[in-house]
Amino acid sequence: MPNWRDAILAAHQRISPIVRETPLEPAPLIPGVRVLLKLEHLQHTGSFKFRGASHKIALLTPAQAQAGVVAASNGNHGLGVAAAARARGIAAEVFVSSHVSPAKARRIEALGARIRYAGDDPLDAELAARRASEDSGRVFISPYNDADVIAGQGTIAVELLRQIDRPLDAVFVAVGGGGLMGGIGAYLKAASPSTEIVGCWPVNSPVLHRCLEAGRVVDVPETPTLSESTSGGLEPGTITVDLCRSVMDRASFVTEEQILSAMRLMLETEHWLIEGAAGVAVACALQDAERYRGKSVAIIVCGRNLSPEVLRGAGFSPQGA
Repeated sequence: MPNWRDAILAAHQRISPIVRETPLEPAPLIPGVRVLLKLEHLQHTGSFKFRGASHKIALLTPAQAQAGVVAASNGNHGLGVAAAARARGIAAEVFVSSHVSPAKARRIEALGARIRYAGDDPLDAELAARRASEDSGRVFISPYNDADVIAGQGTIAVELLRQIDRPLDAVFVAVGGGGLMGGIGAYLKAASPSTEIVGCWPVNSPVLHRCLEAGRVVDVPETPTLSESTSGGLEPGTITVDLCRSVMDRASFVTEEQILSAMRLMLETEHWLIEGAAGVAVACALQDAERYRGKSVAIIVCGRNLSPEVLRGAGFSPQGA
């Protein structure tokens, strides 16, 4: 494992000319709790994933850049890789599963990446992309199982500590593959060790949490969730299992009804339309309100890229979004 604090600070210096420093704004969501929203849904491509992708691509050698890159994603990571690759003028191929939202696939293609379909779930596409990378000699950009990508996501914590005016008692982070919580948590454990790192999951898809309990990647049954960005299995041997176990202080779980309620609350009070993964973090903070009375917490609003299917299922209108 790298020296995460130094790696994340170096990543921040490397990508700060490329990424947006997203705002940190107070929000009166929980009476008696000072809530700060880290608005990563305002990042390029609509999610934090642009950070990790930009950092990995910034580290490519000229020969690697000329060969192009391979990634796997049904959404935000694919968008981030496609945009970061286009900014550097290199070719990108993104593997998706058969269940990808057609609208998200079109957005990835519109950013200049080639789409390849593989398998019926995100892990199938991920494993196919890694095989294609090995066969072609191109760099594979994992959405989470890559120290450089994780360091890029951790730059959120560098900004966060610079933006606050008093110590944070907790940070709420939605968890999929663990790259976001791993990066943020690794930096905060070094730079602000009193801050509690709360991993947030949908009850319907607690994949990494079950892997943390097992101490290794295991198959975890899932049911459909509004938090489409955090669903799906994990690549065997991912470094995020050990990393997230070392940085997470507490886990929190919310139902689909709580996620939808949090998404609606954000639209009604803050006028932000956020995706389900961001709703998970907001919902967990709402659920755990009593624990933080009189304290200060930050919520990572990780993205805004709802698929039309989720928009309709959640009762939002794609036309009005």
